[in-house]
Amino acid sequence: MPNRVDEILSWYESDNPGVLKNLAWLMNTGALAGTGKFVILPVDQGFEHGPARSFAKNAPGYDPHYHYELAVKSGCNAYAAPLGFLEAGARKYAGKIPTILKLNNSDSLFSNKNPKPAVTGSVKDALRLGCAAIGFTIYPGSSERNGMYTELRALTEEAKDAGLAVVVWSYPRGEGLSKAGETAIDVCAYAAQIAAQLGAHIIKVKPPTAHLEQDAAKKVYESEKIPVATLAERTRHVVQAAFGGRRIVIFSGGEAKGTDEVLGEIQGLADGGAFGSIMGRNAFQRPMPDALKLLKSVQDIYRAAK
Repeated sequence: MPNRVDEILSWYESDNPGVLKNLAWLMNTGALAGTGKFVILPVDQGFEHGPARSFAKNAPGYDPHYHYELAVKSGCNAYAAPLGFLEAGARKYAGKIPTILKLNNSDSLFSNKNPKPAVTGSVKDALRLGCAAIGFTIYPGSSERNGMYTELRALTEEAKDAGLAVVVWSYPRGEGLSKAGETAIDVCAYAAQIAAQLGAHIIKVKPPTAHLEQDAAKKVYESEKIPVATLAERTRHVVQAAFGGRRIVIFSGGEAKGTDEVLGEIQGLADGGAFGSIMGRNAFQRPMPDALKLLKSVQDIYRAAK
């Protein structure tokens, strides 16, 4: 086993052999195998945003098999999706790539200042489909957060008992936060800490901006001169917030953007010690050859990072 993989596994001191096997499977798969770095393809946007908004730009994406193919051919560490998409290709692609079953989802037909996704899958579903992990979204800042934390606690206990890893999407959102505050450095770092405290093995957050949202936190950032001017500095701080870097923190790709902008952002994340990226729309909304080229470039950046 590569030394870096073994080192990362040593951080998860309470986990059983099943969980450690699945974490190792994730880290020993694809183009970045053995490096401790991740590029994961997530495709929950059809549920979250609707089929046309998600797939019309690249019509083959309406077919769930397209995303399995993209994840496998590009050498991603894993493919994450809701129940329906994973079921649609589970037999054909069994064992070809680790999968992550997203256990809660929202839709955009109804919006709320304090969102709370519905639970749309189970640990039993994840085991039935041969998944390596479950995924779950929390919205720190929402008035509904306590319900999400309680749901996650129960699912995390069940998943770990069954030997599955836990991936948490920690996306601050709610009426107490400004729009800029959702990606503020103090808020993103706090979101990473919350996910780690809730037992996540892998934490997904958005790339943070230099904005400081909370007055009390702002005073500390300024008095302690915490560097947040560059994306690399902010990334380093978010990783630090997840138990001093002893939890895997990966960053979302966000809205679709140009190749140069994507790769520039990835370089900043990699320079700051990010464990990787989980990139959906910026990959699957491109024709397959272009998506493969982009994902290879992303993997090359992470492979070269110290």
